[in-house]
Amino acid sequence: MKVAIVCDWIENVGGAEREILALHELYPNAPIYTSQYNDDKIDWFKDADIRTTWLQKLPTSFKKFLPLLRAYIFNRLDLSEYDLVLSVSGAEAKGVKTGPKTTHICICNSPTQYYWIRQDEYLKQPGFPLGFNWLAKLGLKLFSTPLKRWDRHAANRPDYYLSISKYVQENIRKYYKRESTIIHPPVDIDRFKLRPNPPSRHGLVIAGRQTPYKRIDLAIKASSRLKVPLIVIGNGPDHRRLEKLADRNVTFLTNTSDYSIVEHFQSSLAFIFPSVDDFGIVAVEALAAGTPVIAYNKGGSLDYIKENKNGVFFDRQTVASLSNAIERALSKSWDYMQISKSADEFSSQRFKQEVKDFIKKVLSNNM
Repeated sequence: MKVAIVCDWIENVGGAEREILALHELYPNAPIYTSQYNDDKIDWFKDADIRTTWLQKLPTSFKKFLPLLRAYIFNRLDLSEYDLVLSVSGAEAKGVKTGPKTTHICICNSPTQYYWIRQDEYLKQPGFPLGFNWLAKLGLKLFSTPLKRWDRHAANRPDYYLSISKYVQENIRKYYKRESTIIHPPVDIDRFKLRPNPPSRHGLVIAGRQTPYKRIDLAIKASSRLKVPLIVIGNGPDHRRLEKLADRNVTFLTNTSDYSIVEHFQSSLAFIFPSVDDFGIVAVEALAAGTPVIAYNKGGSLDYIKENKNGVFFDRQTVASLSNAIERALSKSWDYMQISKSADEFSSQRFKQEVKDFIKKVLSNNM
């Protein structure tokens, strides 16, 4: 069976890249088609047959500027010679061409966010470097209607959809009018797994790319209001604004090693997850570390947070609502080992087995 893997881009160590790696481990001889590949930031695919487009000649930092060109390129990428095409897409890669004998399964991380779910946020704050936000806003306004039309058309090309959470499943149904099967993304559980004799716990932690929609500002304001120590791990376009909001109780770590991240997760009283996320791999990593998660009551977190068992929810994205949830979390006596076990069902091994079973099922139905 000839198999191809296709994805929007391979830029960094992220959720989509973990899915691509798992598919590569299932089908090591399958070529991986993508618009751009930044092998300086991710070395997982040294042994893979990576096939990039001419967009590879442009800096990967330009990827936000290129949805029109990616749509053009993936729309013309003909993979009809393959029996099975596996696309990992939250943007344009789902729009590749396949033949009548090809089975195309799309692992959809989200309907394209800058057209549908977060278009207003992108128009308000695109997060482009070097003062190019005005150009991004203009481009999104000018090309939004034709690109939305293309995106809907591209969404009809896969034969089957896999969604990474109930939240994404609902959005695929809403924006693409397609049904999907939920298979949660792979998480590196073993790396964060809580061991016997863990370190003592103190303070709060939050981690992730510092962009406005992640609502790290809420965590900073709420922890300062309660005078609870908070460690903020990560960097991004919102970093300077967040630094200005912070009091002395907040510590920023912008260049943390893999080992240190695990140590911070395992030694914190709770992890704050205040955004609406499609899934939220970092929150499941915190659970694997035995750390309860304080999550906004919407999005992918509903698939893995069990109230008062491995975390607590807050209902409004306000400082008052989050502060109340922090107080509830800090007043509870948690079973850290049980919290760690609650993350086991999201392992990479489980993801690969479920994908393999799904492929076997649909191929047998097509015979």
